[in-house]
Amino acid sequence: MGGEHTPGASSGAEGEAEAGAPGAEGGAEAGAGPGHVPSPTHLSSDDHGHGHGHGHPHDHSHGPTRPWSEVRRILEAADLADAVRARALDTFARLARAEANAHGVEVDGVHFHEVGALDAIADIVGVAAASVSLGLEQVVVSTIALGGGRQVKGQHGGIPIPGPAVLHLVAEAEAPVIGGTAPYEMTTPTGAALLATLADEFGMMPPMRVTRTGVGAGGRDPVEVPNILRVIVGETTERAATQLVYETNIDDLDPRLWPPVLQRLLEAGASDAWLTPILMKKGRPAHTLSVLVSSTNADAVRRVVLTETTAIGLREYDIRKHAADREFTSVDVDGQSISIKIARYDGQVVNVQPEYEDVVAAAAELKQPVKAIMARAVAAAADLWS
Repeated sequence: MGGEHTPGASSGAEGEAEAGAPGAEGGAEAGAGPGHVPSPTHLSSDDHGHGHGHGHPHDHSHGPTRPWSEVRRILEAADLADAVRARALDTFARLARAEANAHGVEVDGVHFHEVGALDAIADIVGVAAASVSLGLEQVVVSTIALGGGRQVKGQHGGIPIPGPAVLHLVAEAEAPVIGGTAPYEMTTPTGAALLATLADEFGMMPPMRVTRTGVGAGGRDPVEVPNILRVIVGETTERAATQLVYETNIDDLDPRLWPPVLQRLLEAGASDAWLTPILMKKGRPAHTLSVLVSSTNADAVRRVVLTETTAIGLREYDIRKHAADREFTSVDVDGQSISIKIARYDGQVVNVQPEYEDVVAAAAELKQPVKAIMARAVAAAADLWS
């Protein structure tokens, strides 16, 4: 499914509401593995006393903690698609940075309370898997309602709303926020971290044709506002989208540095980055570095170019990008799951391609040549052309 995915957070957001929202009407469409629909899990997270989104009293006692390092090991060892694992790790990393900031400790010293419980981890993984399975080109998140008013009681005493963890998360993501209409917490740290991880940009719903909707509900039933998170999925009304291209000519960078530079650009949000060999004035061999990026991630990309290379300036121009709709499925090759990207144009399948990283991982696991596993994955996906 290509197109736009627009979570509406005007009623706030919490982990269990997001776990129910990403699919079609009726609940989550995908879970921890390709094509898998998870059973509902209950998330009760107050993130070290910085509030939670459930209806039980706010002065409860805390159970055992789980350090961020252990959560990371659980996710790294889990049987997850790479893209799902990356989004879940990103979400927990954001939570860990927020906790570290709130308590004045190192990130590796953070211990999670309820948010580190296995059912909470399942909620976050479920949201990550659902978003990956939808194969979305862009996720736009509306202005986030945080709540306010009274304090909640946590492990560290009374915490003002919005709590420091939530404020750090939305500040780091540069997300637009409002107080909202309810005198209590409307967005939990888990909800804020998930929205920050999934969002390509924040703002109003973009022009699109709505194809499906989903609604996730939290455990509380307030009178001021529905305790729901709504997701709207659709096709962009225009196939062409405006993006930026940055270019700079470089003749004095150690060529061994180019691979990490290109990787850093992609991590900063670039849609693509590439090098073109050129011959500069005075006959010097050089490269033109080109980066394709949305305006949302333009500042981060500029920063990488100017700090990671020897460039002291760069050119910028707008382009119109045309993209086929994309969706994802998977095939099995000797017990190894390999993701398949399907491209459609005007409803017709125009490309079916295995994900290269999955092919390499399967080849290593099966101790077979990469080209052999690639051929078998292509053959297994042959029926997807119809």
